[in-house]
Amino acid sequence: MSSRRSRSQQGSSSINDAQMADLISKLQRLIPLDVNHTTSSKVSASKVLQETCNYIRRLHKEVDDLSERLSELLESTDTNSAQAAIIRSLIM
Repeated sequence: MSSRRSRSQQGSSSINDAQMADLISKLQRLIPLDVNHTTSSKVSASKVLQETCNYIRRLHKEVDDLSERLSELLESTDTNSAQAAIIRSLIM
């Protein structure tokens, strides 16, 4: 941690370098990042965070796409059918 950053965070909840490295390492293992496939064992924290943000954006888009598809399915289905009930339960 830089001395400038540690001075600015005195008196507030903060984490030390080892804790930050541990959190980044855990995040890297949890998220299917492209950086996990590199030959280098050391990946920058900024790269891990950037790839994590990209992954979360892709998940949001996938959720939006699936919601739209379910809505379209529901519109094309008889509203009183068992299929419609299943689709409504997935949407809500």
